[in-house]
Amino acid sequence: MGQRLYIEGYSGISGDMTVAALLDLGADQAVLERGIASLGISGYHLVVSRVKKSGIDACDFDVVLDEEHENHDHDMGYLHGHEQNHVHDHAHTHHHEHTHDHAHAGHSEEHVHMHRGLDEIMELIHKAQITDRAKTIAEKIFRILAEAEAKAHGVNVEQVHFHEVGAVDSIVDIVGAAICFDNLNVEEVIVKELYEGQGTIRCQHGIIPVPVPAVMNIVQQQKLSLHITEVQGELVTPTGAAIVAAMRTTDQLPENFTVKKVGIGAGKRNYPTPGFLRIMMI
Repeated sequence: MGQRLYIEGYSGISGDMTVAALLDLGADQAVLERGIASLGISGYHLVVSRVKKSGIDACDFDVVLDEEHENHDHDMGYLHGHEQNHVHDHAHTHHHEHTHDHAHAGHSEEHVHMHRGLDEIMELIHKAQITDRAKTIAEKIFRILAEAEAKAHGVNVEQVHFHEVGAVDSIVDIVGAAICFDNLNVEEVIVKELYEGQGTIRCQHGIIPVPVPAVMNIVQQQKLSLHITEVQGELVTPTGAAIVAAMRTTDQLPENFTVKKVGIGAGKRNYPTPGFLRIMMI
């Protein structure tokens, strides 16, 4: 019999937070690392550790990009200060995957080598040494994400290309989450609503409103319930929203239930929220 999970995201949800919470629930880290390694992509290394968020012990899953693949997602000043000449802070304490910064509609010939299209990503997943169910989950998440980006840019899904920086982060998080859901034998996923912030955030295309267009498209297309909080900033990333859209089986939590296990996954950005994703096995 499969497991039933309740995803309670008062601090939002992202890909790395999801993987961390699932590892904390008992997903096999060795299986995760072998599966991700079999993708054959480079430019990063994984760090799984224990951290404190709001004084609570949490699992942290960090996709540490090398210098060549580094981006501004570690930098709260860049994301919310909107300065034009901001110096990039390389500290990893603020890293939080930010897929929509790196999805582009089309690309010029000289930049072909720096982008991955959906077909190429699907081929990577297909060839990976992971279970068929994990592949199916990962492909579903990526397709939902690509369709949301395509709508945001006004292009066909085939024209959406994920920049090398975003693609590494997104592939690892999405395939990692798929491996963990499969490894835990998850059959049902309850998500009542997505807790999101407001205001604006900077991405590669400029300053955009929160929720960002890709998240809004996923919410609309997948009929997810959105709860806007007072937090000035992005709590739900497109990858996080796509994971919820792909895995959620219901938004109805039983009136009474017992908890078998709790997984807590650390977030990386500093907002006035608890800063972690809690997933209960019920």
